[in-house]
Amino acid sequence: MYIRLVQDFGLDCEVAQHLAKSYGDRAFAVAKLATLTGKRWPIIGKKIHPEFPYIDAEIRYGVREYACTTIDMIARRLRLAFLNVQAAQEALPAIVDIMAEELKWSKDEKEKQLKMATDFLSNEMGMLVNRASRDKIPINLTKEEIQMYIKRFQIIDKENKGYVSINDIRRGLKHFGEADISGEELHEILREIDTNMNGQVELDEYLQMMSAIKSGNVAYSRFARMAELEEEQHEKEKLKKKISVERSGGGL
Repeated sequence: MYIRLVQDFGLDCEVAQHLAKSYGDRAFAVAKLATLTGKRWPIIGKKIHPEFPYIDAEIRYGVREYACTTIDMIARRLRLAFLNVQAAQEALPAIVDIMAEELKWSKDEKEKQLKMATDFLSNEMGMLVNRASRDKIPINLTKEEIQMYIKRFQIIDKENKGYVSINDIRRGLKHFGEADISGEELHEILREIDTNMNGQVELDEYLQMMSAIKSGNVAYSRFARMAELEEEQHEKEKLKKKISVERSGGGL
């Protein structure tokens, strides 16, 4: 079905897959409400957040399906608040603008809806969870293990940003044969390790996860497995380069 959405409407492939999975036969009705992107591709379907497949049309469709508040939209219709709190916060202004257009909200109502949704994310969804409470849990790793995990983290963070982004995870999984992974699955992988919910993986979060796996509190992590495979691949490539240099005589 999603292929027809791509061909008939000019939707982004990931967006089309998301609509087909989330709405079934109604995906075509949703797609008809999408606005032009102003780009050569995708033709329609403006994303409300760059890292998620949710588009403007879903907000319009949600309103017509009786979503009357911004909280309804982020928590009950899109469920973005449950996938990534930070992303939900960043998408709020766009969501409020579209809902205001559909429901003819006044400026005061828009401000009220924005505040209510922000409070909901902060209080109900734990956006203000104190990282210190988590950081009090001791990292039960040896010096050698910490060095190994730091090395793995730096291999994944190819641009030396100091954190691992959703795009780093996507690239890593694609490299190991998971090219068709959906945006929602990617964010599930991120969410299992992103304890401060800022949409990225920091080194301390990775070390915390590896410590939890070592102690038995966590059984398995796809992110941890990806990091392990990335290191193996990195070492293979280093060895291949070394052999190549030796065969060529090692000179410049």
